[in-house]
Amino acid sequence: MYDLLLRNGRLLQCDQTIADVDIAIQQGAIVAIAPKITEIAKLELDLQKQLVSPPFVESHIHLDSALTVGKPRWNQSGTLFEGIEIWRERKQNLSLDDVKTRAIETLKQQATQGVLYVRSHADVSETSLTALQALLEVRDAVKEWITLQVVAFPQDGIYSGPQNDHLIEKAMEMGADVVGGIPHYELTREDGVKSVQRIFALAQKYDRLIDIHCDEIDDDQSRFLEVVAACVLRTGMGSRVTASHTTAFGSYNNAYAFKLLSFLRRTELNFIANPLINITLQGRTDTYPKRRGVTRVKELWQQGTNVSFGHDCVQDPWYSLGTGNMLDVASMGLHICQMTGTAEIDACYDMVTWNGAKTLNVSDRYGVEVGKPANLIVLDAQDRYDAIRRRATVSYVISQGKLLARTEAPRTVWHGE
Repeated sequence: MYDLLLRNGRLLQCDQTIADVDIAIQQGAIVAIAPKITEIAKLELDLQKQLVSPPFVESHIHLDSALTVGKPRWNQSGTLFEGIEIWRERKQNLSLDDVKTRAIETLKQQATQGVLYVRSHADVSETSLTALQALLEVRDAVKEWITLQVVAFPQDGIYSGPQNDHLIEKAMEMGADVVGGIPHYELTREDGVKSVQRIFALAQKYDRLIDIHCDEIDDDQSRFLEVVAACVLRTGMGSRVTASHTTAFGSYNNAYAFKLLSFLRRTELNFIANPLINITLQGRTDTYPKRRGVTRVKELWQQGTNVSFGHDCVQDPWYSLGTGNMLDVASMGLHICQMTGTAEIDACYDMVTWNGAKTLNVSDRYGVEVGKPANLIVLDAQDRYDAIRRRATVSYVISQGKLLARTEAPRTVWHGE
């Protein structure tokens, strides 16, 4: 007898095909996938031809600042830099309980919407390292139902304060999973280059992944992505490195951008765009025409580079909206990046699933396949297009072989003539 049996599902596969299957789960793992499974289980769910998918992956969020919108004040200009100033005020009053409570509430909100893998940045610019310690404790507290990676993120820069370099290394010693950075916010171009080199040195010393907030600015002269690419090629770290945002890439002149694309093709570097935030924060100083503020997602995807989407912020100083729904992110991404062809829409769905798993370096245990952990979602949808178009309800969330959440899709009854 199986622990859990999912009957009558339509399995969405990475190669774009969809298969009618039953799925059997035992001791937290997928043990059988077949058109018809005759055995029984302790719990059986009739999926009624709904879509079975690997879970959504949130590849870029800031849980330490989530759910703080309006505290201590609202971001009236809507700019990245006012957001940083507001957060600088707010983080003076952080406590472990404050961060943990908000982070877990946000993770539960995400999990009910099908997110079971999350990478969160934790600000390590304060000597107390409260945000980091809190998220490390959260990582342990939620490990039975969600996988959380924590990035040591020096929000104020590594070389903008006398203690920051020490703090980011201390964060590695405390157990952060990923080394972060923000070279475009360092005091000088030289400090920015130095910070990228320092990030790579720390990653190699502690055997960690890298995820850098890179060129999150409209300035077409902010060119730290080329520095990251050079470090990737010289160290051979390849797919263990991620460049987040890279919004300046959308402002580069084409002659430079095409040269850079050719370099990037050699790197295996991962990219994360955050469509909701990038379209909101960037282009604020433009009159008209206004820039979209998003990196060259379509061009990167077309050349085979791994690109994923993140929510980035949920109700914080940078973004006052958001629920953590990755289908909202995918929808905004396909609109901003003008990816409305059928293959492009499918790609945007992949950017919040399989591509995100590759970015987080968890592909070996991700996917609805026999032998892998039973982490999957069931959507009230027919395919990728239908899921994004309607922001389909996630009917069931199965985490580590157990039913974690169930949501009834809304049903409308027409009473007109």
